[in-house]
Amino acid sequence: MRLRAIDWRGAVLPVGVLATAEIAARLTDYQSSSLPRPSEIVAAAATALLDGSMLHATAQTLLSALGGLAIGASLGLIFGTLMGLFVIFNRLMEVTVESLRPIPSVALIPIALLIFGLGYAMEITLIAKTSFWPVLLLTIAAVRGVKPRLLEVARLLRMGLIARVFKIVIPAALPGIFVGFRIAVGAALVVAVTVEIAANPLGLGYAMMRAQESLRPDLVFAYLFWVGLVGWLINAALLWFQRRIFGTVAFRARP
Repeated sequence: MRLRAIDWRGAVLPVGVLATAEIAARLTDYQSSSLPRPSEIVAAAATALLDGSMLHATAQTLLSALGGLAIGASLGLIFGTLMGLFVIFNRLMEVTVESLRPIPSVALIPIALLIFGLGYAMEITLIAKTSFWPVLLLTIAAVRGVKPRLLEVARLLRMGLIARVFKIVIPAALPGIFVGFRIAVGAALVVAVTVEIAANPLGLGYAMMRAQESLRPDLVFAYLFWVGLVGWLINAALLWFQRRIFGTVAFRARP
């Protein structure tokens, strides 16, 4: 199977916009205390990378995101498989799922602070709550989409429930489950940065707030663009992995 390299043509538009903004700022002798030039943002990002502060904040954010993702995705996979296989269990969980799913994670910050206080535990819990839902819903859909013939073969071979799940259901549903995992990864990063901005003195979100309090808009924008770059790189890695394992990008919109 031939792997496609990353299509860098998508970078033409943002790079072109930044270059145009820089040229326009220099031609008009633009000066602003709140909206820095792109070159000033790049300089601030380079300084933060070289002194290690940006990398340290990134490590804190990714640690929280990965911890919450591991918990939420694991629970989503377990409950999604059970709800996809057993109609009775799905009906028992339906009201609970549909009642809790619309509650935004940010709204739970005060409760999480009361229970866990500041730190990784509070942030990981909220990330786990967010990443649980996409994995749950996509797992349910993927399990229900398993071909009935495969399940009939499992019954003819007299496989037990556990063997049927791990040898038939999960492998057949894995492409759809992985899509849910990719969505959960993006959501985990978003919630991690949001919680850090709102309440938790850790990571990239808190670094952005400190830069804002220090009246450093160039550094704020540097962290903002860095968050976007980190998210893009993670998604590109997951897409590459998905193409290599499954040979296609499921549920991807066609232009």
